[in-house]
Amino acid sequence: MKLVLLPGMDGTGELFREFVAALPEGTETVVAHYPGDRRLRYAGLMEFVRGAVSVIAAASTEEPFCLVAESFSTPLAIQFAATNPPNLKGLVLCAGFCTSPLQGWRRTLAFGLAQFIFWLPLPGFLVEMFLTGPNAPRTLVAAVKAAASWVEPEVMAGRVRDVLMCDVRAALAKVSVPILYLQAAQDQLVSPDCLAEAQRIKPEETVVVDGPHLLMQREPKLCADVVVRFVQGDRMKAAQGLPVA
Repeated sequence: MKLVLLPGMDGTGELFREFVAALPEGTETVVAHYPGDRRLRYAGLMEFVRGAVSVIAAASTEEPFCLVAESFSTPLAIQFAATNPPNLKGLVLCAGFCTSPLQGWRRTLAFGLAQFIFWLPLPGFLVEMFLTGPNAPRTLVAAVKAAASWVEPEVMAGRVRDVLMCDVRAALAKVSVPILYLQAAQDQLVSPDCLAEAQRIKPEETVVVDGPHLLMQREPKLCADVVVRFVQGDRMKAAQGLPVA
């Protein structure tokens, strides 16, 4: 089964490199890329999700695939999955949410700071504090800073605002394929309340991994193993009409 990967807020897809490398040899992946120079809302980014999926359809109209989305892209993945696209057999949401991960004064503060924070180089200590976790490899911190620098500041700010205003709970209720929630135990951006809200709507399989918000980057091998087990599991086999042991 092929994997379609939807990236985090930078939208470059570059931060999936270690995760893809950790997948079993022969695993086919398609990575979606979002433009870094155009301000597009979630609805506008949907065409790039469809474009990634169309790469699979071009090879075979019956090729099954699993959608794997992290953080910023999880509402987008939920909305796409809710349309019941042909051959979608599963959905993986990593460090995800179906409504704003911040509420109250924190949401208001983040909304205001988004207008200014991305006009300056992203400090390494903030990357470690909120994204990669402490003692992260220097190469990872540098990769995160580089990915963010490739996106125009107003685009990044707009994506933060989109996250803070999102609400795809109705769409989540319509998703019919098996779902895997990958929860980062040390996440400083997306709280366990987001997972609880999603589980209230869809009480699906959940795996908690001890890691920071950028879970697939900090623990690529562990995340890859979890995703592969999900893809090869009985629920996914049943979704494909395959015999279950």
